[in-house]
Amino acid sequence: MAKLTFLGHASFLLEGGDGGRLIFDPFLSGNPAAAAKPGDIKVDYILVSHAHDDHLGDAYDIAARNDALIITTAEIARAAGAKGCRAHALHIGGSHRFPFGRVKAVPALHGAGIAGGHACGFVVEYGGRNIYFAGDTGLFGDMKLIGERHDLDLALLPIGDNFTMGIDDAVAAASFLQARQVIPYHYNTWPIIEADPRLFKEKVERQAGSQCIILQPGEAHVF
Repeated sequence: MAKLTFLGHASFLLEGGDGGRLIFDPFLSGNPAAAAKPGDIKVDYILVSHAHDDHLGDAYDIAARNDALIITTAEIARAAGAKGCRAHALHIGGSHRFPFGRVKAVPALHGAGIAGGHACGFVVEYGGRNIYFAGDTGLFGDMKLIGERHDLDLALLPIGDNFTMGIDDAVAAASFLQARQVIPYHYNTWPIIEADPRLFKEKVERQAGSQCIILQPGEAHVF
């Protein structure tokens, strides 16, 4: 069984599978919704979707304290290496097998936050499950290909609008992806991304047929 804990905004801790513990986009310092402090985090791997402050966050500090491997795009990996951190670089469409399973970098429609780079999402094989983490993104048609190419158990989708998909576009994304379960994130951290996850749940379960799990910061989902 895998356990996914929502740490607030777009950060998730994934554990329970063989081969290590993972954290996605570890923005904790300065995050008004954070359910943990950087010093609380014990992980082996850090996945970073792009270099905006609310996603790169505390990645370098956590990596240094844990000797954790940062898995990210080539430009961020290079920056991490310059800070003395271990990093593995991926580019869009590329994948690599790690002790816990495989990570594939997939497109995201968003700014990179670093010169010359790309934002990305990830499809992660972990504990016998396939998890799609969208990162920050707008809706795009190739999400349907992601769903067709990967039998998704869980999709993590932003719903806060303004900087990412809003609720209706995230529902369309869920329809494309056809994951068995979805979890919303990237909402209500600040007023500009205010959204009602209960409305998303009602729409996504009715229109996309995926079960929606709403997690408050600090809550976990076992699957």
